[in-house]
Amino acid sequence: MFSKILIANRGEIAVRIIKTCRRMGIATVVVYSEADADSLAVSMADEAVFIGPSPANQSYLVADKIIAACHETGAQAVHPGFGFLSENAGFARRCAEAGVVFIGPNPDAIDAMGDKIQSKLFAARAGISIVPGHIGEIDDAAHAVRIAEEIGYPVMIKASAGGGGKGIRVAWARQDVEEGFPAVRAEAKGAFGDDRIFIEKFIVDPRHIEIQVLGDKHGHVIHLFERECSIQRRNQKVIEEAPSPLLDAETRAAMGAQAVALAKAVNYDSAGTVEFVAAQDKSFYFLEMNTRLQVEHPVTELITGVDLVEQMIRVAAGERLTFDQSDLAIDGWAIESRIYAEDPYRKFLPSIGRLSRYLTPAEGDRGGYRVRNDTGVREGDEISTFYDPMIAKLCAWAPDRPGAIAGMARALEDLHIEGPGHNTPFLAAVMDQPRYGSGQLSTNYIKDEFPDGFSGLPPQPWQSDVILASAVAMHRVLAARALGAGGDLSPKVKRNTWVVVAEGRRRDVEVTENGSVLAIALPTEGRILRLDEIDWRPGAPLFSGQLDGRDFTATVAPAAEGFTIRFHAVRQRVLVLTPMSADLHQRLPPKAPPDTSRLVVSPMPGLVVSMDVAEGEEVKEGQVICVIEAMKMQNIIRAERDGRIESLGAKAGDSVAADDVLARFA
Repeated sequence: MFSKILIANRGEIAVRIIKTCRRMGIATVVVYSEADADSLAVSMADEAVFIGPSPANQSYLVADKIIAACHETGAQAVHPGFGFLSENAGFARRCAEAGVVFIGPNPDAIDAMGDKIQSKLFAARAGISIVPGHIGEIDDAAHAVRIAEEIGYPVMIKASAGGGGKGIRVAWARQDVEEGFPAVRAEAKGAFGDDRIFIEKFIVDPRHIEIQVLGDKHGHVIHLFERECSIQRRNQKVIEEAPSPLLDAETRAAMGAQAVALAKAVNYDSAGTVEFVAAQDKSFYFLEMNTRLQVEHPVTELITGVDLVEQMIRVAAGERLTFDQSDLAIDGWAIESRIYAEDPYRKFLPSIGRLSRYLTPAEGDRGGYRVRNDTGVREGDEISTFYDPMIAKLCAWAPDRPGAIAGMARALEDLHIEGPGHNTPFLAAVMDQPRYGSGQLSTNYIKDEFPDGFSGLPPQPWQSDVILASAVAMHRVLAARALGAGGDLSPKVKRNTWVVVAEGRRRDVEVTENGSVLAIALPTEGRILRLDEIDWRPGAPLFSGQLDGRDFTATVAPAAEGFTIRFHAVRQRVLVLTPMSADLHQRLPPKAPPDTSRLVVSPMPGLVVSMDVAEGEEVKEGQVICVIEAMKMQNIIRAERDGRIESLGAKAGDSVAADDVLARFA
């Protein structure tokens, strides 16, 4: 077994590998760029080696620097994590030449499966069912259009070296191909250094199901069942779970057998994933094989009890797998939510900034469910534009799927982030939706359920009660503190009649206090709410309590005459008023929003790749105004109206912030 391993990665996966190495008694080295000098991984590792500027192509993607760091520190092996050099056969060969063990599959397996075009040719020869399409390189946009029309729309345009949801577009018509092909090629070149593209038929209403495989260097290959990764946004996985609610035992066995057969055909000798696109009738087609550890591997670990990082290390050291297929069984259900630095209220566009507050749920057994949080950041760390915007992977395990969903919803309540925008409200919305609970998933889920974008969900009765009770309880604490400022350190709040106004809805309340319990009467509704186990102090961002015997946590912030409260996917501005003040508020005229109809603003911070209009130009609705690159993704900004461009606020090469004016209509 190795005594020292170098981790050629960053963020949460570097931290994840360090934890397993510590348990195994293996010393760790991490490499880091300028942006990661003060990162959690650097502070946790036994040694750290600086490898260059923040851009990945000057640091984490430079093989010479990684191998030099191995020699400098005496690391016997290198774990590439995922992304960066993890699926680079050339790097694996360089490691071997340098006398460093690559903790991953052999280079020939990477070559066979790592290239999306070649892997499909290989799978077809091996008798694996594949999606119809053009398996071969494509010259230009005109060539892409001809191929797409031969296959028949819709088609998927994909980067051969792609991964992580980057370098993918679905084209429903000729215009989509003409615009999408160059965008995918540019993304592929920038993210992977390889601009080869292929096109295949897009399966309508598909599900994304993948099989985790594990092989050793002695010809032994097994699978660890499946993960369903159908909840995706822009082809980027958002929520994953294991097992899949679609599969029955027969289909699971068939997919597992096919994945193992493919892995054996290429002498696969590490952890890897065979991805399938599945139809709702349980038919399935080979999509690709990822010759590395997957981002979503924790859900497989939670239902099998197998530490995949440990197995990768042991296999790389030449050990045999100590278990057979018959030794494995599915235990319970696990769900992973990817916590991204992005604003769900602005079409999920990337967000950057410092984590001014980052409170995470307690890990481990929480009574009926377990929580695991894989993260690579701490409060005070910064989410930069240089790397993937993932903050954490929050996981919940329970004996069954309803329990795992409830556990995830509760864990999301206990997570609090301030600074960059984050997608927690959206994830909470999915957990609350009956469709998700039913298991009727597809990769179109987000588009189907949120066709106009995400703006929260209307409150359910229980959620409205939680928001009201939280506001009343916090108001009483603050009112008591205000009275205490007059000299009485333990005053009683004499008033017990209030009006709570949330999103225009007025609710009269009468509050009585019995020890630590608040009884909140709603006279017009004929109900009394019982609030107990209150955990909040002024200034705290989370309010926890037990309402009518049910635990909850809400995100709260003070606001004039009340609070801003978010509970699950409901975000409301709440006023707590005297009856007289409430009557006066009703007489105030509504405030008109500012007119921004003449402005085209940047929806995200990023780099202007191209400005496609000029001052004085007449443009039509839907016409491309410019292209903004953020988090390695190119985003096309279109005109939302006809008109003449009066002025431009940016040019190609400029860095822009969210809401910066890009163009102004006359």
